[in-house]
Amino acid sequence: MFEGDKVVWMILFFLVMISIIEVYSASSNMSYGTGYYWKPILQHVSYFLIGGVAAILIHKIHCRYFKLIPLAGIPLSVFMLVIALFTSKVNNASRWLEVGGIGFQPSEIAKGVLITTTAMILSSMRDEKGAQKRAFKWIMGVSGVICLLIAPENFSTAAMTFLVVLLMMFIGGIPWKQLGTLLGVIVVTGSCLFSFLRFAPDSTLKAMMDMPGLHRVPTWANRVRGDGDRPKNAAEYDLTKNPQVTHAKIAIASSHLMGCGPGNSVERDFLPQPFSDFIYAIILEELGLVGGFFVMFLYIVLLFRAARIASRCERNFPAFLVIGLALMLVTQAMINMAVAVGVFPVTGQPLPLVSKGGTSTVINCVYIGVILSVSRSAKKKPKEDVPEAGIEIVG
Repeated sequence: MFEGDKVVWMILFFLVMISIIEVYSASSNMSYGTGYYWKPILQHVSYFLIGGVAAILIHKIHCRYFKLIPLAGIPLSVFMLVIALFTSKVNNASRWLEVGGIGFQPSEIAKGVLITTTAMILSSMRDEKGAQKRAFKWIMGVSGVICLLIAPENFSTAAMTFLVVLLMMFIGGIPWKQLGTLLGVIVVTGSCLFSFLRFAPDSTLKAMMDMPGLHRVPTWANRVRGDGDRPKNAAEYDLTKNPQVTHAKIAIASSHLMGCGPGNSVERDFLPQPFSDFIYAIILEELGLVGGFFVMFLYIVLLFRAARIASRCERNFPAFLVIGLALMLVTQAMINMAVAVGVFPVTGQPLPLVSKGGTSTVINCVYIGVILSVSRSAKKKPKEDVPEAGIEIVG
């Protein structure tokens, strides 16, 4: 039943176990408020059961069939993202669709489709020197449409997804001239956007809320300014001004080496969304620095195992696919951890395979299933051709 890379299976097992324990602890406030003490954790476990079955089924599929995903995935993703822009807002953002009574975020599906499409373009449009120039144009066209549709309601997800695509283009051998031009545009545009959000008058930001696709600009500005205006002295923190960051810092400051133990968190009762965006702070408070480093270590090992799997692939497509999906999971995890410990602005990115969630939990299990499929079914190079370190893609 469980084929493929055994280390990846073990990483999935440990992350799921940590998630069940910590989400159950962090959901205590929700349980107390509703009176249904088992509902949050049973719901969370049910998502993992669905995701686990999906991972088992998908890892049995030969990786060559994933090339079919972009054919229907791209138009379907664009359609769902457009429809989501006109749905009712939750927390001032239209990110959800509901089909048959089941709600999901189309951006989670679109991310995987974009990674798969990028892998297919990089593998099919290349020569002996690496990726062809036209590959860059195709990737930019597809990723531009997907990311621009995600950005109005979830800018951090769009930026993170484009970052992963950029890393894939670097690994895939896109010409340096094209990458350098793109990086220059990103730096200039990002600097201008950051400066505007940091220093623009509030009246200007409020006026932009009535413009199509810009209603979340004040939220972005508050996050940028909140990150830059943090006091240096702990006594100067205002618990009512920025409760997420403040209570996360309190949780981390009280963690010590071993933590207070599972179920003994204090800040879970004060921290908004302790079971989602800031669950890493609860992990540090309850499991200490040891537990926090162990969770980080699992994601790092996942990336290294994906690199090892990619280096053994004879074909380009499965190699790029496994690296892209691993980069997606690990990049999101590192951003979530950086936000929790206060070295990155608040973005709203959950911790993959740990945070409470429906769509994200199932889709992340699907990503793991695809990685396992590549490790199981991709043709392997002869032993003497496997590089000792790094990733080597051959045509």
